[in-house]
Amino acid sequence: MSHVRIAPSILSADFGRLAEDIARVVEGGADLIHVDVMDGRYVPNLTFGAGAIAAARRACDLPLDVHLMVEEPERHLEPFAEAGASIFTFHPEATRHVQRHLAAARELGMRAGLALNPASPLALVEDVLDDLDLLLLMTVNPGYAGQRYIEGSSAKIRRARTLLERHGRAVWLEVDGGITADTIGTAFAAGADTFVAGSAVFGAPDPADAVRTLRRRCAVAV
Repeated sequence: MSHVRIAPSILSADFGRLAEDIARVVEGGADLIHVDVMDGRYVPNLTFGAGAIAAARRACDLPLDVHLMVEEPERHLEPFAEAGASIFTFHPEATRHVQRHLAAARELGMRAGLALNPASPLALVEDVLDDLDLLLLMTVNPGYAGQRYIEGSSAKIRRARTLLERHGRAVWLEVDGGITADTIGTAFAAGADTFVAGSAVFGAPDPADAVRTLRRRCAVAV
């Protein structure tokens, strides 16, 4: 299962004990730490910024998988790179010059990603696949933690996997929203390889064991 990546989302962590919570999921074998950035405009909620990224960087050496649910994400390129972001993922509808910003993320030493909402078509990424390192499919409508996995998401994951394989690019296919021990196997079987989980990890009695359980559920879905 070396190609399965588990990315616990600190949106569901206790920010007053962030370093401790991150240490728990690192112990469980997490591959990435996911940081959700919301501006209160692209989505209703307001969450983390560069300070949270820097705090997560101080807490661990894992790659920081930063998902920007913000308008004009390009304004955050340099601050987030300086704070320690490893992956810079934004929504194509939130900006005008998508390819330019993907290229800029790479120039700043980050991996470049695009995120698609449930109703956003795969066509939005087809012309920039050469610039992509990660494609994130939202399996809930973004903005709130603890939502249920949208039925029908698996079909979109399968289409995305076909698109990436046809293009021949080693792009990570990430899913975010409602990922639990009960849903991760379905998403994995559809073709996803990277999984964001918030409540299912940090809401569990033992976050380390929750990470291990998510990975095991992918193994039995093969």
